[in-house]
Amino acid sequence: MVGREKDDSFRSSVSAIYQTFDGKDLYPGIEEKAAHLLYFVTKNHSFADGNKRIAAFLFLYFLERNGILYSSNGKKRVADNALVALTLMIAVSKPEEKDTMIKVIVNLINKNNQC
Repeated sequence: MVGREKDDSFRSSVSAIYQTFDGKDLYPGIEEKAAHLLYFVTKNHSFADGNKRIAAFLFLYFLERNGILYSSNGKKRVADNALVALTLMIAVSKPEEKDTMIKVIVNLINKNNQC
């Protein structure tokens, strides 16, 4: 069943993007938080089924809630097919590729980029 949590790892994925150290956010920008949310939810397999779909939806929802899903000209920052590709790339990536995956996502959604 899609959306049925297997354990507490989903809560951990969401909490992780708000971690601090010495009073400072580990992931300071909205883009960094969004990229890590997509990565953590995809990789943690918190749900019985639909992990990649849920991760992609949460990513878009997070961007929308934080006002950066669309660029100033009204165009979506991430095309649907690009999000599918990113999510699949994360799913098959090795742990040592995490930083590269995060950089790709952050650069793609950077609010200073014009679409």
